[in-house]
Amino acid sequence: MDDSVLGALEYLKVREMLAARTGSALGRELAESLLPVNDEHVVRLRLDETDEAVRLLSTEASVPLGGARDIRAQLKRARIGGILEPFEIQLVGSVLYASRRMRTFFASLQKPYLLLNEAAMQITVLRSLESEIENTIAENGDVQDDASPELSRLRREIRQGQHRVREKLENILRSSEYQKYFQETLVTIRGDRYVIPVKQEYRQHFPGIVHDQSSSGATVFIEPMAVVNLNNDLKQAQAAERIEVERILQMLSAKIAQVADVLQTNCDVLAQLDFCFAKSKLALDMKAHCPQINTDGWVNLRQARHPLIPAAVVVPIDIYIGRLFSTLLITGPNTGGKTVALKTVGLFALMTQAGLFIPAVEGAEMPVFQGIYADIGDEQSIEHSLSTFSAHMTNLVRILNKVQPGDLVLIDEIGIGTDPDEGATLAMAILEYLHDLGARTIATTHFSELKTFAYTRAGIENASVEFDHQTLRPTYRLLIGVPGSSNAFQISRRLGLSDSVIERAQKLLNKEHGEFELVLRALEDEKKEYHRRNDEIEKLVQQSNEMRRASAEERESLAARKAEILNKAKADAAAVVRQARREAEEIIEQLKAQWNATSDKERSAALSNAKQRLKNAMGDYGQLEDARATLPRANAASLLPGTRVWVASLQQQGTVVSTSGESVLVQLGILKMNVPITDCRLLAEEAIPPKANRSGAVNFNKVQSASREMDIRGVTVEEGEALLDKFLDDAVVAGLTDVLVIHGKGTGALRKGIRAYLKDHHHVKSIQIAELNEGGDGATAVKLK
Repeated sequence: MDDSVLGALEYLKVREMLAARTGSALGRELAESLLPVNDEHVVRLRLDETDEAVRLLSTEASVPLGGARDIRAQLKRARIGGILEPFEIQLVGSVLYASRRMRTFFASLQKPYLLLNEAAMQITVLRSLESEIENTIAENGDVQDDASPELSRLRREIRQGQHRVREKLENILRSSEYQKYFQETLVTIRGDRYVIPVKQEYRQHFPGIVHDQSSSGATVFIEPMAVVNLNNDLKQAQAAERIEVERILQMLSAKIAQVADVLQTNCDVLAQLDFCFAKSKLALDMKAHCPQINTDGWVNLRQARHPLIPAAVVVPIDIYIGRLFSTLLITGPNTGGKTVALKTVGLFALMTQAGLFIPAVEGAEMPVFQGIYADIGDEQSIEHSLSTFSAHMTNLVRILNKVQPGDLVLIDEIGIGTDPDEGATLAMAILEYLHDLGARTIATTHFSELKTFAYTRAGIENASVEFDHQTLRPTYRLLIGVPGSSNAFQISRRLGLSDSVIERAQKLLNKEHGEFELVLRALEDEKKEYHRRNDEIEKLVQQSNEMRRASAEERESLAARKAEILNKAKADAAAVVRQARREAEEIIEQLKAQWNATSDKERSAALSNAKQRLKNAMGDYGQLEDARATLPRANAASLLPGTRVWVASLQQQGTVVSTSGESVLVQLGILKMNVPITDCRLLAEEAIPPKANRSGAVNFNKVQSASREMDIRGVTVEEGEALLDKFLDDAVVAGLTDVLVIHGKGTGALRKGIRAYLKDHHHVKSIQIAELNEGGDGATAVKLK
């Protein structure tokens, strides 16, 4: 990889953005040293690593990234037997804590993150050493009193000695004998010895050792003879304390030295994870996506945004190269975005090969280039006697000597800085050489000859940055397939050049060039119209797909509703059968009880009574069936919108919505269905007589109102569930919000089963025991949704 290209394509600035998102010094070092590579396997591994970190940051509330410290210097000193300071040992403890948290975090993840997990599992948790450091070093960086029994004893002795000394000195200060000797009645310290400030003129009258005097000489600081021995004892205890602290620190430093390699590995892993999450933060901040790596040398970018241009002003571009053509020649006005397009491709190539996501829509394709070369900017140098042309040509010579097939070459303003004719021919020759070599080349130019050159060479394509001739401003959009005009006259007019000068320049321009520019402008306008219409077509296709998807979802919903209705009808039929079975069993039991009657008259009466009960039980269904069988057939003329009909094949009644040929659209509850006209019967209100509201009767008609109470005493839990399902459906259709289910008390089995069923029912909002006047625990009050 050519190092000069990193600065020319502004990769170093992107790397600074990455480093700013790290949380540790070691992670920042990794970010600041990140370079693109040309090994495809390594590139894929880097991108997969970034992808895992992005997915993890997007799904987890927080990742424990804090606590990682750079302890390389401390580990080096510990290895050679050095004694670490308390704050340095505290840094080691912070690394141990961060390592344990990170290892625990990855061990608790539900989803697998193979690469990050593999790294995190290299962390070794040293809980015993971490605990020992916590128990030895306080948060303020001091060694704690209870770090050892000896240290605890010594510090207790020091505190007692200090107390005795201060107490003795305070007694001296309060003594009336010495009051006139003191400059101030206070105790202070000089050279770790407790002293009293005494006036200079009384120094001979106050027995003690002089340790210091004030700058003016008016005060001397004397250690009274009465506390000399006490101070000596205190100094000895403090010296013993320092020795014990040093012993403790030496012991901890030795333990750290024993696991220095493990600690170094932990630091490296924490730095690597910090670096990975910095890459993911950069990707999320830039709204970037992972590029797809291809092995064919194709670049395909859609809605690509240069990461260094603010999101509020950047104009996304679509650019591709390598499939239909390998050389792209971009023309257009100055400040129109040619160089930005050039840099975007080069920078995206560097970011991809560094393992960074690129700010483009998903599905962007990038190859792994073995070499990336760029000649961008004016590198003229007075010191080295290089003109603009010489500087560019020196750079191009270096590139042409190094470039290999499949490499990416970016040239800004090719052939500039010399005679236009000679510059154009040189540019053609260089582009032709690179094209024949098989390099992927993108170049910008203002030479009209190169536009024609691109038209006449296979594999070389024109492109232009769009210019709005109405506002006389560039739009920064890239149009591939159409060469652009420099628009020098329009830009000069916008910048304030007088019209007379511009008109004179237009007269001096040769006729062929003017006609060529007009053709280019017409082509550019046609391209813009093509893109506008293409965008409209894409929107229409998208709307069509949305409508198709919505239609499919509606069909699925109708099919599910149909299956639900059929299942409910089957459940209703099963309830009717169970009710009929109970009625028949009761009649049979009564017949058995009466059959032994001695009188033929009583037997006859019992038979007559049983027949009457059967007739009463089946009377409604028989009448209903008879009434439906005799309903008049419908025809197209009689089926007006709003007509109520009976659909024989579905055994349902409905309302006509509209007719179409031989079929009719019927509203069946919440469903609308097309059925044959021959399947419909005209239904009047009196055609199906209303049924008596009594126990055991099943209402097959769709009701507009329903009873608020349901009595299911005497049935099993399974039978009660079937009856309740229909009862709740009817109650919801009727608009009821509260109903009462009477199940009785009994053994409690029916009550428990029914209440458990009601709790999970989709129509039920809540349930509670009924009021005392409604049955108390023998009934359940149900609130519907």
